[in-house]
Amino acid sequence: MKKIAVFTSGGDSPGMNACIRAVVRTAIHYNLEVMGIMHGYEGMINDEFIHLSKKSVANIIQRGGTFLKTARSKRFMSLDGMEHAYQNLKKHNIDGVVCIGGNGTFTGAQEFSKKYPINFVGCPGTIDNDLVGTDFTIGYDTAINTVVEAVDKIRDTAESHDRIFIVEVMGRDAGLIALRSGIAVGAEGILIPETKNDLTKILANLKKTRKDKSSKIIMVAEGDESGGAFNVAKIINEQFPNFDIRVSVLGHIQRGGKPTCMERVNASRMGYSAVQALLDGKKNVMIGIVNKEICFTPFSNAIKHIEELNPDLINMMEILAK
Repeated sequence: MKKIAVFTSGGDSPGMNACIRAVVRTAIHYNLEVMGIMHGYEGMINDEFIHLSKKSVANIIQRGGTFLKTARSKRFMSLDGMEHAYQNLKKHNIDGVVCIGGNGTFTGAQEFSKKYPINFVGCPGTIDNDLVGTDFTIGYDTAINTVVEAVDKIRDTAESHDRIFIVEVMGRDAGLIALRSGIAVGAEGILIPETKNDLTKILANLKKTRKDKSSKIIMVAEGDESGGAFNVAKIINEQFPNFDIRVSVLGHIQRGGKPTCMERVNASRMGYSAVQALLDGKKNVMIGIVNKEICFTPFSNAIKHIEELNPDLINMMEILAK
């Protein structure tokens, strides 16, 4: 192996730059040439390849987002799109590829590798933390810390005005952002897609505790069955018309910001290990960290959504929210 490429794909997440930096510097240490692919799979199809050096990745470890840019590519799902991508990889003499992203990224790499002889190794980059094979994905720790900081400020207003705030966070298919950040801010209710009928329990708790504590925070993952923060607010208002209710949707603020210390270290470990994995001949595997140790999970397993959460976390959430 003489030359590798690295790209980011799908939604951006804090820590991606730290991972790219580790890939580039590790590759150069092993006398490999490195190219970056701009705009993910779209850039692979459009021949947006750039040479990367140590200087290219200087002073980026602290930056959120991804300096290689990112995009979702419908064209890459077609045979014609894959063929264009392969011809460009051949043109630049690429022997292996490190892809940083989530479900869609790894699915694309897996399908591509069935047709073309280029090894792909993945690093899990998604704020949702919904990939099998790693305790924390790149971006998750920063995202939940961003949510905690925002909700702590919202709590100040909630207490000052005796209000209930319904806070919606990202998590269309997974509720791990809402779950962990909700526990961390002492939320009185947490609604996530993985558990059902939570709103019924929250309404019952509100009825019991309305006199004890008039200010409350209810966390809602956008993909919960209740239909989002505004719908939850409507339902609560119908049950308790005297409550002063406000809605706050945090949105894309959760994707941005400087990565935390843990984020930078984990992303660096993953990028470093991805290059070593390519040199060892591994392919179609995701680099993960489980119990503080590097592990390898086939793409086919990694992209399976985590449907069963830690039962202790769920039980603790219900007990502490009362």
